[in-house]
Amino acid sequence: MHSQDNIHYALETTKVLREPDHRIMTFGETRFEFQLISELMDRVGEVRIRTGEIEAQRPRILKPEALREIEFEGFDASARARFERMLDKFREQGRDLAFLQYGFHFRRSAVHEEIIHDSIEAVRERVLEDIRKTGNPSRAVIEGVDDTWEISILKFSFEMIQRSHEINAFDFKRRGLI
Repeated sequence: MHSQDNIHYALETTKVLREPDHRIMTFGETRFEFQLISELMDRVGEVRIRTGEIEAQRPRILKPEALREIEFEGFDASARARFERMLDKFREQGRDLAFLQYGFHFRRSAVHEEIIHDSIEAVRERVLEDIRKTGNPSRAVIEGVDDTWEISILKFSFEMIQRSHEINAFDFKRRGLI
């Protein structure tokens, strides 16, 4: 398990060097490929490249009725009552409360690793040049921390949600679903 400091450091230093050309689809599953490059922590001039896939499930609409099923783990006993009052207040104001829920599948079995004996700068440039040549629209290139590379993948996933949310909400509204 990673310490809070390690997680914070991974979140702060992870960079998405190249985003996929598309966002999370509103009405279907979306697959992203990734290449994550990271310097090995205990060896100079060695870089690990991890290649794999992330599958984003189609966003789901959560209406207020489903929100009432949310569990409040770690909160005091009054948290549920305050949350219920908030939902009721929004409903009284005529506001339609709907949230989009996103889910991802990370296929660890599909992750391939390769060690390159070169500087991180040289490896970064080669990986980016390769993606420019191949033009794979589904591939992301991420630079992260080797020991906490999963955190880098999670950060990329959250960024894709943020970039996709407005488009997904517009699509649902256009179809009268929210």
